[in-house]
Formats: sequence, structure tokens, C-alpha cells
Amino acid sequence: MRKQMNTLKNKLEKQAIVNDRFIRQSMNRTADKISRRYRLVMALCIVMIPYTYLVFISNMALPLTFWIGTSILMLTCFGATMYNWLNVRNPHMMSSNLVEVSQKMANAKKFDVNWLYFGIPAAIIWLAWFTWELYQQDSEAAHYMMIGTICGAALGTFLGFSMHSKTQQQYQKIIDTIEEITADQQ
Repeated sequence: MRKQMNTLKNKLEKQAIVNDRFIRQSMNRTADKISRRYRLVMALCIVMIPYTYLVFISNMALPLTFWIGTSILMLTCFGATMYNWLNVRNPHMMSSNLVEVSQKMANAKKFDVNWLYFGIPAAIIWLAWFTWELYQQDSEAAHYMMIGTICGAALGTFLGFSMHSKTQQQYQKIIDTIEEITADQQ
């Protein structure tokens, strides 16, 4: 009877180890998805600097100060995204202390939410400045340009909020998984 109990305990321990490994791999895949999304955003921020120079300065003849302001905004977005990416990027998540990983994910999730308090007003101010610069040049052409800008801003807002919502859900999935694991271990 004792031999059977020991055999059963060993099987259960092995199953718990396998389940823990699968759970950690799932968390790692979710964190990798978030990390890839952040790398894409950082790449877009860097690409936008020369692209906006080409469009705003070379083609539209907007003032250099507008391009500099746009570039500073893109670099700020790049820096904030990189800061959060460094919290998420953890190549050793499979072996790290789960409490530390959970804390990093919670901090990254909170920063992602707090970033909206800067990002949304900054985008509104940038759009207002863009509108002003367009109307300074040619109010008739600016009217048509603004229709496209408003449509682009609406699409960007929709995509941005859907991406933000998905990222928040993925953060919460990782945090919930860690809480389940740590609750089972206690």
C-alpha cells in the first residue's frame, strides 16, 4: 500500500512539473507577443522621423519647427515604449521567480495605462498644430487635407485602443496565471 502511495505521489509530482512547464511556456509566448508589438511600435517611431521630414518639409513645405516637434514626439513615444518593452522582455521567464515576473508585468500594465494620459493629449495637440500649419499655407487645400487627417485619426484611434485593450488582456492573463501557480504552491 505504501509503495502504491509513493508511486502515486511521484506521478503527481511529475505531472505538476509538466503542468508548471506548460504554464510557463504559455506565459512566455504571451509575453513574446507583447514584446513583438512593442518592437513594431518602436520601429515605426524611428521610421516616422525621416518619413515626416520627407512629407512635411520636402513635399508640404511646413515649417522646420513642426517637423522638430513631431520628431521629439516620436522619440518620446520610442523611449516610453522601450521602457515598457524592457519590463516585458524577460528571456529567463521560464526559470525566474514568479513573484518578480508578476510585479514586472503589473508595472508594465500600469505604465501602459498611464501612458494614455500623455499620449492622447499629445496626439490632440499635435493634430491641432498640424491643422494650424495647414491653414497657414492654404485654407482651401487644408480643408481637404483635414478630412483625410480626421479619417486617419479615427482609424488610428480605433486600432490604438484595440491594440491597447489586447495588450492589457495579455498582461492580465500572465498576472492571473502567476497568481494561480503561486496559490497552488502555498
